[in-house]
Amino acid sequence: MAKQIVKLDDAPLNKFHFKMTALTFGGHFTDGYVLGLIGIALTLLTPQFDLSPLWVGLIGTSALIGLFLGSLILGRIADLIGRQKVFSLNFIIIILASFLQFFADNAGELFILRLLLGFGLGGDYSVGHTMLAEILPRKHRGAILGSFSVIWTLGFVLATVVGFSLTHIGPESWRWMLSSATLPAVIIFIMRMGTPESPRWLVNQGRIEEARQIVKKYIGQNVELDDETPVKTKASYADLFSKNMRKRTAFNCIFYLCIIVPYWAIYTFLPSILKALGLHGNFGTDLLLNGVLFIGSILGIFLTIKLSTRAFLNGSFIFLSVSLLLLSLLPTGSALMIITFIGFTLIMSAVCNLTASIPPESFPTSLRSSGVGFATSVSKIGSAIGTFLLPISISKFGIQPSMLALTAVLIIGTIVSLAWAPETKSRSLSDASNTDSDEENSTIIKATREA
Repeated sequence: MAKQIVKLDDAPLNKFHFKMTALTFGGHFTDGYVLGLIGIALTLLTPQFDLSPLWVGLIGTSALIGLFLGSLILGRIADLIGRQKVFSLNFIIIILASFLQFFADNAGELFILRLLLGFGLGGDYSVGHTMLAEILPRKHRGAILGSFSVIWTLGFVLATVVGFSLTHIGPESWRWMLSSATLPAVIIFIMRMGTPESPRWLVNQGRIEEARQIVKKYIGQNVELDDETPVKTKASYADLFSKNMRKRTAFNCIFYLCIIVPYWAIYTFLPSILKALGLHGNFGTDLLLNGVLFIGSILGIFLTIKLSTRAFLNGSFIFLSVSLLLLSLLPTGSALMIITFIGFTLIMSAVCNLTASIPPESFPTSLRSSGVGFATSVSKIGSAIGTFLLPISISKFGIQPSMLALTAVLIIGTIVSLAWAPETKSRSLSDASNTDSDEENSTIIKATREA
């Protein structure tokens, strides 16, 4: 009996889906590991290189600046020449930059290397999420894309363990910490070689037969393309700001920015933040809070499955805004402050899942990698600015005014999310990226709940 023909968006999960998920998550693991180490390394670097607050901020944000550039540039390149090339080759940059950190002799050299490291990782953000969104069935797309936060947090937590474990080596241990990212990067690069091109991108280029062959070989002989209509026009960055796309582009940039800015500003300098809040900061405390981040990322998967996209995003923004406001006003070192900080950490980690699932579902194939890359780049440059300014702000104004400023960022995110967030859950990729339905959110939410 012949198997029933199914569309790509409704295909059952198979080992190819899991392989591509693992390879994409490998990039996120490396990113979490790379960024998680710098806070610990800076405690050794600062006295050794006699770093001023300016240089502490620059080195702390260098990878984020690189992420901004990499997302912007490599995301666009992936729309022009294909996803697979960027997906594989960007890890060459990551490997070289990671390894050469061991030999950095001054703050300037380390800044440049971490800039390059972030550049490669930025490309991975834009193209990794895009490739995965374009092959995953809609039933599992949101949960799997959102799960990146679990792997990212695992890398971040492992960085804390490795960093503190290596500190006993001596003042030069930061070299071993930072260059240790070379090992996972090499493994991921080797495993990504030979991965196929995105069939949706091929269709968009008019290469229909190639797309069909990839779908049948990797996803199933009974699986067909959802849409075989190529888009002949060449999309550009300008199209992200066209009448049909500008609200969607603005929403993705702002919601992403308003989540990531307080996240990075706080957790890059977690030991210093804890001390300023009057909380006891040491390896045990850091590990506990990183454990809460990990638990929060798992909670995010559950909430992605159970709630509509809008309900999850809007509720999280409101909770985070109230929590950070309390942290700004409560007496330092109080028990309520500790509980509030743990709750803030839990939900902040959970909602970060949506930064991976919403952008790839928000843009059409011709602009998907560019749109994801642009939204990511805006969030990263905002994070870099926030992370750079935070130690200076705490030094000049104190911890409470600094936390109030970050609260304002979350309130802006809340307002924009309530007004503009699209509902993408359980929709086909072409339907979710259709901006004509942005005005029908209430109807979509009701249909999603009934489904």
